[in-house]
Formats: sequence, structure tokens, C-alpha cells
Amino acid sequence: AMAASYFALFWYQKLPSALLLIIMCLASLVAGALWSIIPALFKARWGTNETLFTLMMNYIAIGIVAWLQGGPWEGKPGSQIIPMFDSKAILPRLLGVHIGWVVVLLLTVFMYFYLTQTKHGYEIAVLGESERTARYAGMNVSKVTARTAAISGAICGMVGFMIASGVNQTLYANLAGGAGFTAITVCWLAQLNPFGMIFISLLLAVLSRGASGLQTALKVPASISDI
Repeated sequence: AMAASYFALFWYQKLPSALLLIIMCLASLVAGALWSIIPALFKARWGTNETLFTLMMNYIAIGIVAWLQGGPWEGKPGSQIIPMFDSKAILPRLLGVHIGWVVVLLLTVFMYFYLTQTKHGYEIAVLGESERTARYAGMNVSKVTARTAAISGAICGMVGFMIASGVNQTLYANLAGGAGFTAITVCWLAQLNPFGMIFISLLLAVLSRGASGLQTALKVPASISDI
């Protein structure tokens, strides 16, 4: 989201909208991949736990954004707020929603075939089950780990771009809003099936977005959706 926001804030006068959005997306992909390579290298070299490592890195990223809010990217002095994106840096809408949902559907199909029909997908599955088995089969565990982390990070980076450009149209420290933690639940409930994740996501989205409606219509506390 930071990488995409840089171009949204400082390049919007230099580029047409379509090219600007493409550059924002590519920047987010590269930044996400590079960010996730760090824990992957530590895991491959020293066997660190990638879950704890990436959780701690979240706070570093949040701290950087907080610094940008009150420093180099601050809009009105003293506001601690980054300006809203120009209309050229905002994702267009389709059927009332930003076009990120179309990208997600295409990505779902791609990831399904990548995970189930390719050598890389097979290596991920084997390594995920047993590192010892992967080594016995002659796989380069460090390489597979780094590659998989880079792809995962790139996807997360693109999601950050879509949230910043399509949903919030700016950048702030709490931009993610727990989306990553929700994604873990989605993946687990869908048993890592990309198509199953679509339906689980829809279910959780209905619960989340419908909570305020329940509170208004039926006097049910909105927190019931969290339960």
C-alpha cells in the first residue's frame, strides 16, 4: 500500500490514469515480494518461525506509515493525515464496486491451476506436508520457500494497493483493518481451496457488513457478527 501510495501522491500529475494505476499495481507487487523475502530468508537460513516473524514485521510497517502520516507525506501541517488520492489514482468501479473484485476472481483461477497443475504447486504441497520429504525428493527447500514467500507477498502487496486505491483512497496506519487475520480464517475454513475461499469470503463479508443493519433493524448488537 505504501509503494502504491507513493505514486498516487507524487506522480498523478505526470501520468494518465490507466498508466498510473498499472505502475501503482506493479510497485505494490514488487514491494510485497521484497518485504516477504526477508522472513523467508531467515526461515531458510536459521529456521525461524515465519508466522511470528511476519507478525512482528507488521508493526514495523505500521510504524513506517505512522511516521509518513506525521512527516514527509502529511497533508495539512499538524493533521497527521495523508491527503486523499487524486481521482486518477483511484480504481474505477464496476457494478458498484471497485474493479479489484474482477482481479481477485482472475487471480483465484490462476492460483488454482498454479497450485494443482504445476511443478511449483506440487513442490509447495510436498514442502508444506514435510520438509524432510521434500529434501529426500531432491527439492531445493530454500529456493521453494523464498519463491513461495515472494509470490505470497506480491499477492498481499496487490491487495494493499486495492484497499488503498479502491476502498480507502488514501493511506493510514490501520489501513489493513485486520484483513490479513480474516484471510487466515478464510484459508483454513476453505481448506486451502481457492474457489472455496470465494464463498467463505462472501459469508464473512455478509456477516461483517450486515452487522450494522441487524443492530438498526432488530436491536441486535453489531458485535454478534464477531462472535
